[in-house]
Amino acid sequence: MKIRVLLALAFVIGLTAAVVSANQTDPLPASGGDIQITPIMHSSVQLEYAGKVIQIDPVAAYDNVELPLLGKFDALKAADLILITDIHPENLDTAEITKLRKPGAPVVMPMAVANEAGAKITAPTVVLANGESKTVADVGIEAVPMYNVQHGPKPGEVYHPKGRGNGYIVTLGGKRLYFMGDTECTPEAKAVKDIDVAFVPMNMPQTMTPGETAECIKAFQPKIVYPYHYEGQKRDEAFTKALLRGTTVDFRTSLR
Repeated sequence: MKIRVLLALAFVIGLTAAVVSANQTDPLPASGGDIQITPIMHSSVQLEYAGKVIQIDPVAAYDNVELPLLGKFDALKAADLILITDIHPENLDTAEITKLRKPGAPVVMPMAVANEAGAKITAPTVVLANGESKTVADVGIEAVPMYNVQHGPKPGEVYHPKGRGNGYIVTLGGKRLYFMGDTECTPEAKAVKDIDVAFVPMNMPQTMTPGETAECIKAFQPKIVYPYHYEGQKRDEAFTKALLRGTTVDFRTSLR
């Protein structure tokens, strides 16, 4: 029993250390001032621009580990706008949304998330379907379909069906930031244009292998890329970076 407790504690400490290293902020020069980009972990990202805070998939617990346990998950700030990509617990944390929302701050989500959350997320909510665009809280948002083309738990079934979740392109200060969500390299993803920063999933079996991630990056050619939806495997990062040699992509690691 003592060994099991020590192993569990070591896992929590290791995961918390990963969260701390992820809580580093990169400035992106934009019209009107820098966009401050803070990768948190897995799918959670914080943006700050012109006095506004935007949270993407803010989650306080992952794989049944409460991230605030050691008091290190303190990067998240009160949000003027929240974007939710999908219904899974690593994307949708209604308690964290309630905690972070400033009074009246809108929450953008696909219909599946609205149905899953029910009354746990109070108004105002903004439901966007795949392919829809809208200005919310003075921020331009495009909902890009996110789904599996082939990967699934068994033949004839995929992990993320088309139409359920949204990736998002957020426009701030003339810069376009693309949060792909849980997706493979779909035709819609390949077709996006003029992306300054992309958060690209890199985990199997749910989304893409490092090789598939690299090919997807080459397809739509964002200027800066962060891998996400994974836990920072250095071997995968190195392999993906090697596959991108010869391109102009600035491949950054979320955990560094």
